[in-house]
Amino acid sequence: MDIGEAVKERILELCREKNLSVNKLSNMSGVTQSTVNNIVSGRNHSATISTIKKLCDGMGITIEEFFNSELFRGLEQEIK
Repeated sequence: MDIGEAVKERILELCREKNLSVNKLSNMSGVTQSTVNNIVSGRNHSATISTIKKLCDGMGITIEEFFNSELFRGLEQEIK
């Protein structure tokens, strides 16, 4: 798994936990629905930290909580 896939899975996981749709998350965070859709569909593999921070703010979690997941442990090295 690469970082883009891990971010996608983590967003979907948190939405399930908080019973949020992608549309609701978009509204709560101020991130456009197309951007959120592109991330969770896998079309965007490089969400910025700024976008992730906005999504975290919308969900009421810290960026540390976002990345505190097994999904981010043992990621493939991006530069080979």
